[in-house]
Amino acid sequence: MKLKHIFILSIAVSMIIPAKALSQSNWEMYISETGNDVNQGTKEHPLKTLNEAADRVNKANGKGAITILVAEGIYGLDATATFHPVNWHFTMEERLIIRAEILPDEADWHPGRMPVILCTMPLDFKPYGNDDPLGGAAYGIQIETSHVTIQGLRVLGTPVVERPKAGMVRRAYPIVREGRSLDDLRITQCLFVGDEYVIPNHLAVLASGQGIVVDHCIFYQCKDAVVYWHSDEPARNCVMHHNLLIDNYGGGVWTWTVADDFKFHHNVVSNINVLWEAGNDDERTFTFSNSIVVGYRSFVNIGGGAFGYGDPTDPGKVKYGEDVVIRKEGSLQIEKDPTKRNYLHVVPGTPGSEYGAGLFTK
Repeated sequence: MKLKHIFILSIAVSMIIPAKALSQSNWEMYISETGNDVNQGTKEHPLKTLNEAADRVNKANGKGAITILVAEGIYGLDATATFHPVNWHFTMEERLIIRAEILPDEADWHPGRMPVILCTMPLDFKPYGNDDPLGGAAYGIQIETSHVTIQGLRVLGTPVVERPKAGMVRRAYPIVREGRSLDDLRITQCLFVGDEYVIPNHLAVLASGQGIVVDHCIFYQCKDAVVYWHSDEPARNCVMHHNLLIDNYGGGVWTWTVADDFKFHHNVVSNINVLWEAGNDDERTFTFSNSIVVGYRSFVNIGGGAFGYGDPTDPGKVKYGEDVVIRKEGSLQIEKDPTKRNYLHVVPGTPGSEYGAGLFTK
């Protein structure tokens, strides 16, 4: 091969293979809606899609932290972005982090700077390799490794009619983890938005395994917020704290598999269909603290699923003390001006604002 051809080939390869892909820790990848998936993934030469970033993580060999920084923009997922590395190993301290380039606590952040994730793929996913019995589903971001953080994203549903005919529920699951033995997944400072009629966000977080923590998120007009799904044994170290659940037409938290150490605190709930969904044969009781619930149709249900919300059960299955405010009727005052930094948060000085729930940690 001539020297000129070798030189050109080496340049082409360097464009495709990220410089830090093989073994170097603290690897950063950048994604921009103006990027290109043949780029190196640096800040100067970013990728375009989460799918390409997932593919590079999955093919990498080594250990250490990997951070994927997503710039302001709109990112349609036309296929599931599955993170399932076989030869790269994360730890509690050296994590896989998928996050917005600018986070809510930063001075130059505003709601319009959040990267938007939208599911646009065909709803033809086959759960566990089987045909979907309900007529169509899709996963958005699928996490199949331990020690992961997802932070600062605005996550929408999918623009379909959710129930176009009897016996059918078309649904997108924006963030999923199926692995029953996986551990340590944190979803933080994310805004999950939907609309039952226009862009239904069927279920924001569907996660199996241990150590699932959801904090400082907003769930606005979603069907369901968080489902603690399957695990090989009762899921320990699971927490929901400092979240806002507003106008959700399904269930708030589904504690199907969590252990008795589950913590639910500093959450603010306004106008929800069902606050708490428990398993059909669940004998456990749960507690929550330092929270406010104003406006709900059912306090605790058992059963339920994609088709419905189950049936009311003994409200004593969920216990709370004097630091919890429960009002069946009413709603909280939410900031609806999108130019405000606290858009979709409880208006300061009104009931519920004292709990510190929402996107900000400072």
